[in-house]
Amino acid sequence: MLTCKQTSQLVSQSLDRQLTWFELLQLKFHLLICGACQRFNRQLHLIRIVLNRKAKQIEEDSTINLPLEAKARIERELEKVSK
Repeated sequence: MLTCKQTSQLVSQSLDRQLTWFELLQLKFHLLICGACQRFNRQLHLIRIVLNRKAKQIEEDSTINLPLEAKARIERELEKVSK
C-alpha cells in the first residue's frame, strides 16, 4: 500500500512518463480510498491543462516578438530545468 507521499510522487511522475502496470495499479488503488490524493491528482492535471493552454495562447500571439537571442536563452534555461 502506497503512502500519500509516494502517491503524490507517482501522480507527478505520471505527467512525465508512462507508469508501469504495477505502479498504475498501486496508484489507482490508493486514489480509490484517499480523498486528499484524489484532489491532488485532479489539481495537478488541471494545472497542466491550464499551463498548456496558456503556452499555446502565447505561441499564437503575434504581438509578442522576442529577439532570437532571448528565445535561445529561454530555451537553454528550460533545458537546464527539465534535466
